[in-house]
Amino acid sequence: MAHPKSRISKQRKRKRRTHYKAAAPTLTVCQTTGETHQPHRAYQDAEGNLFYNGNMIVKAPEIADEFDGEEIE
Repeated sequence: MAHPKSRISKQRKRKRRTHYKAAAPTLTVCQTTGETHQPHRAYQDAEGNLFYNGNMIVKAPEIADEFDGEEIE
């Protein structure tokens, strides 16, 4: 089993780990909808439709109007 010859201080360990950084995600703009999204990922537009590669994959369900003309007292 590995056994260090001497202890690594917190400062030395943290200096080594400073270079591990999260990269900002790459974003693209759809030419069809104008939505900003990650490339090679499905995304939704403002109406809730699901798009991939500029093509509509799933159409959003239309919200039924609960108020059908009758007044509520």
